Amino acid sequence: MSDSSNKSRSTGLDISVFFSFLFVLFVIADQFIKQVVVNKITVLPGKTKVIIEGFFSIFYCENTGSAFSLFADRSWGIYFLSGVSLVLGVVIFVLMIIASKHKMKLIAFAMCLLSAGAIGNLIDRFRLKYVIDYLRFDFGQYTFPVFNFADICAVCGTILFICIILFGSKYFEKFWNIIFAKKKKAEKETEADGPEELEETGSDNGQNVELLEDGAEDAEDTNAG
Repeated sequence: MSDSSNKSRSTGLDISVFFSFLFVLFVIADQFIKQVVVNKITVLPGKTKVIIEGFFSIFYCENTGSAFSLFADRSWGIYFLSGVSLVLGVVIFVLMIIASKHKMKLIAFAMCLLSAGAIGNLIDRFRLKYVIDYLRFDFGQYTFPVFNFADICAVCGTILFICIILFGSKYFEKFWNIIFAKKKKAEKETEADGPEELEETGSDNGQNVELLEDGAEDAEDTNAG
C-alpha cells in the first residue's frame, strides 16, 4: 500500500517538474522572440518585415495595454495590468502545480499556458513599461490588433480551459473538489467536534446530577438515623 502511494506521489512530482519546466520554456521563448524582433525588425524601414503581402507581417509595436492593445490608451493601464498579471500569474501557476500533483495533465497544461502568457508580458511591463508585440494580420482595410507569443499562450490556454469545462464537466468537477477539499474537510471536522463536545458536556451534567442525588440520599439516611 505504501509502495503504491509513494509511486503515485513520485509520478505527481514528476508531472509537476515537467510542467514547471514547460512554463519556464514558454516564458524564455517569448522573451527570446521579442529580443530577436527588437534586434532584427526595428532597424528596418517602418519597423516592418512583410511575410505575406497584404496579409501577414512582423511589425514592431510597443503596447502599453493588455492582450490585443486593451487599455493601451489609459495612462494608468500599465500599472493596473501589471498588478493583475502578477496576481493571475502566481495563482494560475499554483493551480498548475495542484493539477500536476493529481495527474490532471490537460488542466495542468491549460494553466501552464495561461501562467506563461501572463508572466511573459509581465516581464515586459516591469522591464520596459510596455509590451513588445509583433504579429500583424491585415484583412483588407482592417488590421487585427498586433499580438505576440505570450498572447498566443494565454488565448490557447483559455480556449483549452473552456473546452475542459464544456466537454469534460466531470473532469473539471474533480479538479474543483480537489481545490476546495481541505476547506470542506476542515468544516466537516468542526461539525463533527460539535456533537462530541455536547456529549461530553451532557455526561458531565449527568455526573453532577448523580452526585447531588447521592448527597440527598445520604442526608435522608442521617435524618432517619
